[in-house]
Amino acid sequence: MDKPLAVLFDAYGTLFDVYSVGLRAEQLYPGRGARLAVLWRDRQIDYTRLITMSGDPARYRPFWDITESALRYAIQVIVPQAIDDFAPHEDAVASLMNEYRHLSAFPENREVLQALRARGVVTGILSNGDPDMLGIALRSAGLDGLLDHVISADAVRQYKVAPAVYELGERATGLSRGQILFVSSNAWDAAGAAWFGYRTLWINRNAMPFEQLGNRPEAIGSSLRAVLDLF
Repeated sequence: MDKPLAVLFDAYGTLFDVYSVGLRAEQLYPGRGARLAVLWRDRQIDYTRLITMSGDPARYRPFWDITESALRYAIQVIVPQAIDDFAPHEDAVASLMNEYRHLSAFPENREVLQALRARGVVTGILSNGDPDMLGIALRSAGLDGLLDHVISADAVRQYKVAPAVYELGERATGLSRGQILFVSSNAWDAAGAAWFGYRTLWINRNAMPFEQLGNRPEAIGSSLRAVLDLF
């Protein structure tokens, strides 16, 4: 197959490790940090889907707000007393939300993005994250300036896997979906992008099975370096 002309990356889970918050969570909630991180992420994605599936633009909330709501839910799961009295946990919310602004980046990111730039490949992020979140995350990770486009679902007030979100990548690059490689470590996101018509690379860092929905990514890799194999 022809080489893609552009590469669009998911951000959260693909470029930035959403579970790196687990260390701070463990400091705040000993013995429960890892569980909190997983619950937080799962509820965050659930909320984006509920909002988009409602079909009502008035229910849209920025990804930052959704992330905080998901955290509050997760805390109430691991500390049931917080259901009736959340006040003692407000400082923990502030601390963990600040941690989320500065998520750890995967170590190979910079090398891969620099290599793509050297090869003249158009690159970008296509993310549920709102613009401020993405800007801070990129600067914190030292990746600012290495991507041609930073595209946020906020522009259409919907979330993945809504086709309108993936369509933003075509608009930004001026390319058709078949000329664009979409890269995600979230299997559901790779599946949604494949349905839309993007060429897809799934970064399967944890040796998990792909979604059982009848479609497959064009390629699978264990780290972001797999992108370079397609060029």
